[in-house]
This record gives sequence, structure tokens and C-alpha cells, in this order.
Amino acid sequence: MMYSGVAGEVRDAWSMAKPYDDDLRRKFLAAYDRGEGSIPTLSARFGVSVPWGWKISAARKRSGQAERVRHHPGRKRKVDAAVERQVLSWVQERTDLTLEQLQVKLHEQAAISLCLSAVWLLVRRLGLRLKKSRSTPPSATPKTIKSGARSSLSASAPSRRNA
Repeated sequence: MMYSGVAGEVRDAWSMAKPYDDDLRRKFLAAYDRGEGSIPTLSARFGVSVPWGWKISAARKRSGQAERVRHHPGRKRKVDAAVERQVLSWVQERTDLTLEQLQVKLHEQAAISLCLSAVWLLVRRLGLRLKKSRSTPPSATPKTIKSGARSSLSASAPSRRNA
């Protein structure tokens, strides 16, 4: 299904209308400021609807700018750059902080309440890792084996399989 839009523009019925360019908004408002006519007469001259002229005039009164105010969808982030720097300093001071401990610190010191998955996303966004580095020396504590007994690999004789 096709229909004709403003100024003879043919478009699909299911597509969204495109916003007018900021240049048209500036020209329209500049003509209005110079007193070249009222909003209805300027709307006819520029080929736009009268309600659009009223809308951009009111928007300029509110925002102080002729250009469209860009829409930023989605929720606003709770954590700003200052809090990110604070989290980085906490981790640098104490590298073994858990997500739960970071969550508590954020709540108590920064007054920000985040769930654990949001704390994890913050840690990941900051480029921090939760795993031990491969360059870290191994622990001096011997690992336990499945039966619960301590491994005696270092004390036993070499394996006969590789001989």
C-alpha cells in the first residue's frame, strides 16, 4: 500500500515518516524571527503543517536551540565516570574483591544499588578480570585430589610411563 505524503512524497504505508532536516527548522525559525509572517503563513510558504510550526517554535522556547533535541533511548546509567574511577581504585587497592563485596561498597560508599549482574557488567566494561592471571605464580598450597588426600607428586618417583 502506497500513499502520497507531504510535498508529493510517495512512501510505503508501513514506513515511519522521516523528521524534517535541521536546516529547514533553522530557516523556518529565522524567517519567523525576522517577522516575515506568522506561523500559519510561513508554514504554507515552507510546505509544512501549521502544527509542526507551532511545535518547533515551542520546542525552541523550551530548549533554546533551533535544532532537534536528539533522543537517547534506554535507561540512564546509574554509574558515572567518577564512580567507575572509584571502583578501579578499590580493585587496585585490593585485587581479591568479590562481586558481592563490590556491590556492598557501591551501596555503602557511592549510594548506588546494583544487582550482581549489573556489578559484573560494570567490572567487564572497566576491563577488569575475575580470573587469576596465568603469569601469577602458583599457590604454595598443594591441590587436593578427588579422594580428598593431598597430592604427593613432588615427593614421588618419576613416572614409568614416560621412560
